[in-house]
Amino acid sequence: MRVAIGADHAGYELKRHLVDTLGELGHAVEDLGTHSTEPVDYPPICAAVAVAVVTQRVDRGIVLGGSGQGEQIAANKVRGARAALCNDLFTARLSREHNDANVLAMGGRVVAQGLADEILTLWLATEFQGGRHQRRLDQIADLERQEQP
Repeated sequence: MRVAIGADHAGYELKRHLVDTLGELGHAVEDLGTHSTEPVDYPPICAAVAVAVVTQRVDRGIVLGGSGQGEQIAANKVRGARAALCNDLFTARLSREHNDANVLAMGGRVVAQGLADEILTLWLATEFQGGRHQRRLDQIADLERQEQP
């Protein structure tokens, strides 16, 4: 699988770790930054990851920050991105089964590296269930196409 990954300074250490984990799992990784712990704004990085996913340059994306909240919000501003904040295994599994999440968000100040590996592995391996869930994703896509006030 091809995976794009990006983080701000607060998610940098977890990003470095997950890049190694992804490589060990046999995935191709596109690292979209940041490349240090120097303070940086996360929205452009998260948007770049989401764009890589929705343009099908990669199969999935990962965005990391301190909590993962802002990173998830920024990625979800890209039409077609379905970023899910998953700081536990339950939400990781359901984000794929029910929501077909294509971007995983995690908090480097929330999730330890061992749990992050488990979340990532489960998230990458879990398939979308389709069925009634597809109808809901279609409704979300319709909302994205509507003009907002």
